Amino acid sequence: MREPVYILGGYQTDFSRAWSRQGLDISDMTREATLGALEACHLAPSAVQSIHVGNAFGEMQRQQAHLGAMVAQMVPELWGVPAMRHEGACASSSLGILSAMAEIEAGRYDCVLVLGVEEFKNLPGDQASKNQNAAAWQGHEDIDCKFMWPAAFGLLAQEYERRYGLDRRHLNRIAELNYQHAKNNPLAQTRHWQFDALSFTDDDLANPVIEPGTRRQDCGQITDGACAVVLASARFAQAHALGRSTSLDKLPRIAGWGHRNAGLRLKDKFIRSAQASYVFPHVRDTIEDAWRRAGVSGIEAMQGVETHDCFTTTEYMAIDHLGLTAPGQSWQAVEDGSIEAGGRCPINMSGGLIGGGHPVGATGARMLFDAAQQVTGQAGACQIEGAQRIQTLNIGGSCATVVSFVVDCHG
Repeated sequence: MREPVYILGGYQTDFSRAWSRQGLDISDMTREATLGALEACHLAPSAVQSIHVGNAFGEMQRQQAHLGAMVAQMVPELWGVPAMRHEGACASSSLGILSAMAEIEAGRYDCVLVLGVEEFKNLPGDQASKNQNAAAWQGHEDIDCKFMWPAAFGLLAQEYERRYGLDRRHLNRIAELNYQHAKNNPLAQTRHWQFDALSFTDDDLANPVIEPGTRRQDCGQITDGACAVVLASARFAQAHALGRSTSLDKLPRIAGWGHRNAGLRLKDKFIRSAQASYVFPHVRDTIEDAWRRAGVSGIEAMQGVETHDCFTTTEYMAIDHLGLTAPGQSWQAVEDGSIEAGGRCPINMSGGLIGGGHPVGATGARMLFDAAQQVTGQAGACQIEGAQRIQTLNIGGSCATVVSFVVDCHG
């Protein structure tokens, strides 16, 4: 990267909140997150020169498109500011971040707002689940199922079993850890949920099968939510820091990024990687691109990770693709405590998607915001001691869109 992009601050809504039950909707989420981010950054709306909105399913969930214009509608002080909307399934707001970075790096703008927002609780769960199938290749996946995504990531579990062997105890432990971490997160969807001794076992009553290879506790929690971050050039960030009586090296920055795409169909990815070391070589390439741009050698440079765990199998895949273990040996990092608080590389101290919640279009922005809080020591009870560099890994669909950021702070 020619020059890092700085994160001035951000704001996340409470992911346990069902907005429609209060007579509110995606527009109200937009207002709260936008104003919250500006307040957190001590910025007037007039400082924002461009806006990017990440959202995956607004048309289907609320029959609402054109969400770039929604920001000015709800925050009239931003009337006239250029804005655009990005859709990349669960990686939608990460694409917004990449576009905002490109504008800043090109010198087009110095201060850009990125908002991720999604509403799901306004429709019954079965309908919301059906809407999410749009992130797969409709009519071509060749997966016989009732619920597409639990089935798809159940097939990923079966692929790991076929290639390397897989013990479900390790998937259950990943779920348990993410729910455990979420209890420390005051904005997590599941922070008050209760479990018993059988919840994280293969007991068919306490943890029933949803689709082959996927049980209830393996699933991320689809929810309502929004997260906004404000990105800035070094020039703008320097002036902002001076105005706040601080220094540039105390601000978090995006030091590296990776972005790759594959096709929509899950089984095609398995076929293409049949002779490869990794199940998803393009995911590994994305991660390595982020390291290279950040000028680091690998995962050993990270003090923690916020990764996509739409299912436990997604996190299991991320562990070996991140290099915490050799390919197919993710179980080792689960067993030896590497991914736990105090471990070699804690994963999802926020609770991730399983414990924290997954408002699809907001997840990428939420990951970046949590990473920024970690490296500036502002993560509260979720804090990783001494964290100076955190990596994110955000995926859309069946790893069709993959984005990774390295966030650091040297203050």
